[in-house]
Amino acid sequence: MSVEDDPRFAEFVAERANALLRYGYALSGNPHDAADLAQEALVRLHRAWARVRRKEDPERYTKAIMARLHISAWRRRRREQLAWALPETPIEDVLPSDADQELWQALEGLPRKQRAVLVLRFYEQLHDAEIAGVLGISQGTVRSHASLGLAKLRSAIAHRTPARRSAP
Repeated sequence: MSVEDDPRFAEFVAERANALLRYGYALSGNPHDAADLAQEALVRLHRAWARVRRKEDPERYTKAIMARLHISAWRRRRREQLAWALPETPIEDVLPSDADQELWQALEGLPRKQRAVLVLRFYEQLHDAEIAGVLGISQGTVRSHASLGLAKLRSAIAHRTPARRSAP
């Protein structure tokens, strides 16, 4: 049975597309890149569907592709940085509140690998070994990126918070 004849791929996309978009948003910080990540990952999943549906978890496979695409040098050279803005049409997902904007802005300032590690650890709730497998790096590198990323987040938020509190 070819992919075109397999309704399970279409069912997977229909059921998990919104979750993949949310995951892409957590990785990239803006809805445009999130859509690009999800779309490219689904294209690659489609190519590997016959193998993945038999041997692996399709969603985990797709998220691994998205994480790798996000941190790849090819993507960095290819895409410009878009400013985060609310879409003109309403969406069902909850976007960051004004209080959370500070954290999201600090997260956007992190290098891609640090951000990917933090998203996989805190958003996807993966362990270091799982993160290492998804990103193709060692567990020590995962811990290093997590430590550096958290330190940068703390520093960025600490520098912004006093200025905001002192304003009338």
